[in-house]
Amino acid sequence: MKIDVIIPTYRPGKKFLELMKRLSSQSVKADRIIIMNTEEKYFDGLLYGTDFAREYPEAEVHHLSKREYDHGGTRDIAASKSCADLFLCMTDDAVPADDRLIERLRDAVCQAGDIAVAYARQLPGKESGEIERYTRAFNYPEESCIKGQQQLKTLGIKTYFCSNVCAMYRRDVFRKLGGFEKHTIFNEDMIFAARAVKAGWRIAYAADARVYHSHNYTAKEQFHRNFDNGVSQAQHPEIFSGVSSESEGVKMVKKTAAHLCRIGKPWMVPRLIADCGARYLGFFLGKHYRKIPSGLVLRCTMNRDYWKKKY
Repeated sequence: MKIDVIIPTYRPGKKFLELMKRLSSQSVKADRIIIMNTEEKYFDGLLYGTDFAREYPEAEVHHLSKREYDHGGTRDIAASKSCADLFLCMTDDAVPADDRLIERLRDAVCQAGDIAVAYARQLPGKESGEIERYTRAFNYPEESCIKGQQQLKTLGIKTYFCSNVCAMYRRDVFRKLGGFEKHTIFNEDMIFAARAVKAGWRIAYAADARVYHSHNYTAKEQFHRNFDNGVSQAQHPEIFSGVSSESEGVKMVKKTAAHLCRIGKPWMVPRLIADCGARYLGFFLGKHYRKIPSGLVLRCTMNRDYWKKKY
C-alpha cells in the first residue's frame, strides 16, 4: 500500500526541518512527500547551505505565490499529484511524536471498509500555556473513536471534526467525493469530512497517532482566525446550518474555567473569558460577513488574499 505525504509550507522554520527528519525515520515510510510551498524565497532561505534534495530524495517541492495559495485548492492540487492508495495531509509545524505516526494512521483508515479519513491527536508543545494545554486535551482526548451519521445526535458538529494538521485520506474515496473545496478560506478538512459522513462514510480519530502542534494565539489572532471560520460556515449552510458550533464552544469554556479553578489558577479565568470573547466576536462577524462593508471584512480576516481572488 503506497502512502504519500502532503505538506503546504509558508515561511517554514525549525519545526518543518524536524518534521522532515521524523518523517524519514517512520516505521512505515512515505513513498513521496509533496511540498506545496508559498513564496520560494522563504523556502530557499531556510535551506541555505543544505542539500535538501539529497537528504530527502522522496520529497518534491512545488512553489506558488501567496496570491495563488488556497486552503482547499492548494491541497487539492497536491492530492491530484499523488497516485498513492493513501495520502497524509500535514502542516509544516506539526511534528510526529514518535516513529509510528504513519503506521497508526494507516491502520486507523484500514480498520474498516467505510472509513474515508483518519486524523491524529494533537499534543501541546512545551511552550504552551495552561489554557492551550487544556483546550488541546478537550478537542483531542486520549480515547480513539469512529464517527458517522449515527453520532450526529450526540456529537453534533464534532461528528464532522477533522484536522488537516495531520489527517490521512483514502485517495479513491477522496476523488469519488470530489476532493477538497477548491476555493475556501477555512475548514476544507471539515467540509470534506461532512460530505463523507453524509455520503455514508465514517471518520476515525486515532488517539495513538500523535503530533506535537499548538499555538499561543493572542486574542487578536483568535479574532481573525475565528472570523474566517465563521465565513466558511456561512458559505456552506448545507453542512453547518443543521448543527451548532456555539454550544460546543460554551461547553469548552465552562470546562476550561472549572479546570483552572480546580488546579488553583483562577486568576487565569479572565484571560480565558477575553480570549473566548474575541473568538466569539470574530466568529459572529464572520457568519454575517455579507452584511458588513468589504473594507471591514479585510480588516477582520486572517487571509486577505482570499478576498482578492477572482472566482
